[in-house]
Amino acid sequence: MLRINQVKIKPGHSDSDLQKAAADVLRIPKQDITALKIVRQSIDARKKPEVYYSYSLEAAVREEGKVLGRFRGKENLVCRAEQKAYVFPEPGQKRQEGPIVIVGTGPAGLFCGYFLALHGYRPLLLERGKPVEERQGDVEAFWETGRLDPESNVQFGEGGAGTFSDGKLNTLVRDREGRSRAVLETFVKFGASERICYDAKPHMGTDVLCGVVKAMREEIIRLGGRVRFGSRVTELEITQGHISGVMVNGEEKIACGQLVLAIGHSARDTFSMLHSMRIPMEAKAFAVGLRVEHPQSLINESQYGTAEPGELGAAPYKLAAKAGSGRGVYSFCMCPGGYVVNASSEPGCTAVNGMSYSGREGSNANSAIIVTVTPEDFGGEGPLAGIDFQRRLEKRAFEIGGGEIPVQRYGDFRRLVRKTFPFSRQNGPEERAALSPGAGEGDGFAPGCRGAYRWADVSRILPAECNAAIVEGMEAFGRQIHGFDSPDACLSGVESRTSSPVRILRDDSLQSVVKGLYPCGEGAGYAGGIMSAAMDGIRVAEKIAGEFAPGF
Repeated sequence: MLRINQVKIKPGHSDSDLQKAAADVLRIPKQDITALKIVRQSIDARKKPEVYYSYSLEAAVREEGKVLGRFRGKENLVCRAEQKAYVFPEPGQKRQEGPIVIVGTGPAGLFCGYFLALHGYRPLLLERGKPVEERQGDVEAFWETGRLDPESNVQFGEGGAGTFSDGKLNTLVRDREGRSRAVLETFVKFGASERICYDAKPHMGTDVLCGVVKAMREEIIRLGGRVRFGSRVTELEITQGHISGVMVNGEEKIACGQLVLAIGHSARDTFSMLHSMRIPMEAKAFAVGLRVEHPQSLINESQYGTAEPGELGAAPYKLAAKAGSGRGVYSFCMCPGGYVVNASSEPGCTAVNGMSYSGREGSNANSAIIVTVTPEDFGGEGPLAGIDFQRRLEKRAFEIGGGEIPVQRYGDFRRLVRKTFPFSRQNGPEERAALSPGAGEGDGFAPGCRGAYRWADVSRILPAECNAAIVEGMEAFGRQIHGFDSPDACLSGVESRTSSPVRILRDDSLQSVVKGLYPCGEGAGYAGGIMSAAMDGIRVAEKIAGEFAPGF
């Protein structure tokens, strides 16, 4: 097989057209290509509105050695394909002292459980929330009525927080072992489009991801694993420095030999329990900010040179800048054709996130514009200081929005921020009075929210320095995407759940100082997004399987 890079062709092509383009690069007749596979597809819009697909392909050709010889010194264009399959380790020889218990069924827990079950282990997965099909109903009801179920919402339940997002499958993790490919192929096996295996910016969408999660759970059970819902871990049992069991819902003890903590970064009560039991952890830097919305047509025009890009679909973007304070400001979790969603999980607190369905057909584009914060910003000490910081912001957002998503036009936000920074940490009464309850609504485009929203003074949510950094970032981004810093853009808040504010410490064996305890995934501080969390779940499964033989 040969690897062919930089094969460019216009959208709307057929399979036959793509084979002809590959043959032209190889300088051979089209019929000499006996098999062709897409490895990667990206969009080249450098000469917009002339936009092209750029492919990397694997091709089986006649007289492969002769063809390859033409490209000596041009290996960046054509080379021999390297095919390295993912390999799960052989089982270890130790006898398990008890069953493997996995806490959480987000990407980390789900993939850890699936790969263990696939190789003869029978893990027990404990999920505090509900099955994804029931969870969907609870989330929709919350968006319609505002009545929050603290155990079944955008953050808690089967599939984790990523289920109600765009289903983005990007990762910056360096992956020599092939785990990334294994994750994508697993998603395809359970219902995702094969496109995710070659798209440069793959995504599934919330609607597809829900079905995939359910199918993975059913396969874990078919393979001998167990999945229990409504099962919140309230205490650990530790015997002579080794995990020996967990307490569920404060009343039921379950024995275990290995415990995988894939709890997600919104499990604040679980972090408090772990801290009280002196499980080593530390506060870590993360980011906070606001969601920004623009008409999707504006983003399409900037990125592709046309407001209606056809089969290219809604255009994404990725932006970064550095504020004068030295803080990084960047777009995060960009949702083309998506919605801003109320992602709250605690009464009296409001947090937002972004979500797209697989078709990305919403009229607005949104992303978080976030600012880095460090433990020095948290206003407290100890490993849970970042959680306290998040809560303060979310409570402020709840109060400002009256329990609804607070929304403000960027022009009003910018005016208030410039008027107050750097003279005070919060806006004063004069500035608050200057913005009437309905101010900012104007005649611009409407926010696209899942959950009720209210026009309010969003500039009161974040610390003044974060507000100022967002304004600097927005204006820098406006120089990259015309209209990005338009006064009509909508801001909503607060985006506080970008990544875990806590890291549960683990060693090279991926265990805590408590042996048999495996902190895992995004909540534990070792991932950032669906892909990296799933890959970390596989890593933990490998460590357990490499040491223990299947036995429970």
